[in-house]
Amino acid sequence: MAEAFTHFDASGQAHMVDVAEKNETRRVARASGTVFMQPATLALIESGNAKKGDVLGVARIAAIQAAKRTSDLIPLCHPIPLTHVGVEFAIDRQRACISCEVTAETVGRTGVEMEALTAVSVGLLTIYDMCKAVDRGIFFENIRLLEKDGGKSGHWKVRDSQSESP
Repeated sequence: MAEAFTHFDASGQAHMVDVAEKNETRRVARASGTVFMQPATLALIESGNAKKGDVLGVARIAAIQAAKRTSDLIPLCHPIPLTHVGVEFAIDRQRACISCEVTAETVGRTGVEMEALTAVSVGLLTIYDMCKAVDRGIFFENIRLLEKDGGKSGHWKVRDSQSESP
């Protein structure tokens, strides 16, 4: 039997989940996604000569800021005091793409999956925004949760068969 959605009350109205009775624990989530582009666009990013500046530096700051502002963007998310947000980019010249992986951490009563996913999404969108003038065909793939830990549900990690190849 499938579990019920937690963001609806008994009458079907949307509500913010009550986390008051949950224990405060260290909670960690990792998410990733990939942005694909023309090889010339990737070369421009790597050279540091993009018209708008350091693309990956700006995207990193945007991802961190997005993690911090997730509850402003996703209506039923709790505001979470983040203790750490790490953003890593990996360039794959052969596939003409950049992968972004975000790790978000807190000590609290609810998880940080939405913060990690929001950070990845905004980081990739920032790359698009900074490069769209030279490459309108940029696209995204595999924005998803890789791993979460903490709280009552414990540790969850994507199965190897679900893994993306960076």
